[in-house]
Amino acid sequence: MEKPFAITLDIGSSRANKTGSWRTERAVYVNRMPPCNDGCPAGENVQAWLYEGEEGGAGYERAWRQIMVDNPFPAVMGRVCYHPCETACNRAQLDDAVGINSVERFLGDEALRQGWTVSVDMTATGRHVLVVGAGPSGLSAAYHLARRGHTVTIKEAGPMAGGMMRFGIPRYRLSRDVLDAEIQRILDLGVTLELDSKVTDLAALAEQYDAVFLAVGAQLGKRAYIPAGSAAHVLDAVSMLRGLEEGEQPLLGRRVAVYGGGNTAMDAARTAKRLGASEAIVVYRRNKDRMPAHESEFMEAEDEGVLFKWLTTIKQVDQGKLVVEKMELDETGFPQPTGELEELDADSLVLALGQDTDLSLLEGVDGLVVEDGVVQVGPDLMTGHPGIFAGGDMVPFERSVTVAVGHGKRAARSIDAWLSGAAPEPVARPALATYDTLNTWYYSDAPRTHRPVLEKARRESTFDEVVQGLDEGTALFEARRCMSCGNCFSCDNCYGVCPDNAVIKLGQPGEKYLIDLDYCKGCGLCVSECPSGAIQMVPEEI
Repeated sequence: MEKPFAITLDIGSSRANKTGSWRTERAVYVNRMPPCNDGCPAGENVQAWLYEGEEGGAGYERAWRQIMVDNPFPAVMGRVCYHPCETACNRAQLDDAVGINSVERFLGDEALRQGWTVSVDMTATGRHVLVVGAGPSGLSAAYHLARRGHTVTIKEAGPMAGGMMRFGIPRYRLSRDVLDAEIQRILDLGVTLELDSKVTDLAALAEQYDAVFLAVGAQLGKRAYIPAGSAAHVLDAVSMLRGLEEGEQPLLGRRVAVYGGGNTAMDAARTAKRLGASEAIVVYRRNKDRMPAHESEFMEAEDEGVLFKWLTTIKQVDQGKLVVEKMELDETGFPQPTGELEELDADSLVLALGQDTDLSLLEGVDGLVVEDGVVQVGPDLMTGHPGIFAGGDMVPFERSVTVAVGHGKRAARSIDAWLSGAAPEPVARPALATYDTLNTWYYSDAPRTHRPVLEKARRESTFDEVVQGLDEGTALFEARRCMSCGNCFSCDNCYGVCPDNAVIKLGQPGEKYLIDLDYCKGCGLCVSECPSGAIQMVPEEI
């Protein structure tokens, strides 16, 4: 029988027509960089542990272990990290960012409840590394070095480990039971901690070890020249918070003024209220929009009755009062004096003007370069002296617990590579998974859950934790709000929408789908319908 011109196939499967020959571009599966991972200073694989946590049950432990690959402090971070991962989260453009920090806290607390531990699975290297400082950066470095098989000794000048996590963050933000438990988990790996062991001659001490990591925190409060009467009561916030942790009760009086606008100023003012001050007022020479304190810190302080006096600087301190001057911002945003003075009642003045690091231990060490009060380091965090690395507050980076923890991990990897003589492997950085690469039609509305807070009456009179954790149900819900930006999560959309049946399900661990190029005609339907943006079109090679 003679067939019409347009009919080229017998009745049967269209698979006989290999439409792949029509193609000018083809679909490929990709792994893009999730914005949460990209924004995490500690270098956590946030999306990976959220994926495990979405399962619930046994998935919680897998999620926690994924965090522990990068960060030994999930319960601490779930309390004190300012979660830049959430600022970067694509879901914020759909409804609200995923509550990554609250899920991390839930997993960290669950690990403490269940007694989950980590172990050293590497063969001992026989190398001994000295860590100076038992703050977040030093403890993080010790953790990662120990897990790589190195012997680690930490020398800490103070009476307790934790650094600014203990002496700079009040108990109402970080329970000491949680901090102690996560520090102990690190020590249980075989790390030696020597307290009350201030390093004074680093040059001589370094010769006894194969490598050194310096992690001395910024625990010296900056001072300012303010004329003060003989009866004026002036102290710095860092010393006040440290003394309180060591059992000293500062005498502040009923009316307390705090000079500064950072997170430490918020902590000092909120602490003063808890110590019985009827009035705590923060004096800051700029306005609220230019205040360096995080919004959450400001809001909690304001909710607890802390007062704020903006565009004001302190000119003189006398017994029971301050002389202050009104300021105004110039076109560059810098405060300029107006000459307008007034008096402000205050029994004490707490200076919260920033912190410096005591770098006296570096004297006599060849090659170390100090500029503007910080140690200069290379991309691998090694100083100018071979084998001596530095991180945390004493290097020129943002100062936060999360950044310090990330430095500890980075330094541990660099030290391990330096000791073995291996060149660090270059890390391939995939393209960022931006919001425009997603198909958010597939994600239903899911309003963010918020952590409960302690009632106001108890917040004003106790140091109990203010922000509480999520229960299992809300933590699970929050984890499932993750859109898996840039990475396949086996939704089968590509398999279902392909008009040519060119997508093959492999069903193997780590291998999800394969595109049969004999039939893929490059229509791009799978790309446009992929919820997570894990497929892209590339030009066909001819």
